Amino acid sequence: MASIMITATLDRSASMALHDQVAAQIRRAIAEGDAGPGERLPPAKDLAAVMDVNTNTVLRALRLLRDEGLLEFRRGLGIRVAGTPQRSAVAARARELLVYAGEQGYKREELISIIQAIK
Repeated sequence: MASIMITATLDRSASMALHDQVAAQIRRAIAEGDAGPGERLPPAKDLAAVMDVNTNTVLRALRLLRDEGLLEFRRGLGIRVAGTPQRSAVAARARELLVYAGEQGYKREELISIIQAIK
């Protein structure tokens, strides 16, 4: 099975944190079709070597992308692309809505009920 290739270099003078830059490069590679749902990413240590950053920086970026719904971690199967950039964007917006609803006093279950009632 094909593996996503990341070859971009990071801008250490940029105001954006390195882990955010790593995440952005992986998002871009997926968006450009370099890897689709189900395809496996190289190990974090290999990505770190190619991007010339610490493995922990890559792991932080990968966790961020997992939380966005773009990647999934499976023991024994590695890290795989779970969704599309569009799905990732929807998941991010859903998280923002969940935070906003909580700030307005709504519980998660109440928000789900509101969404289910929308036709």
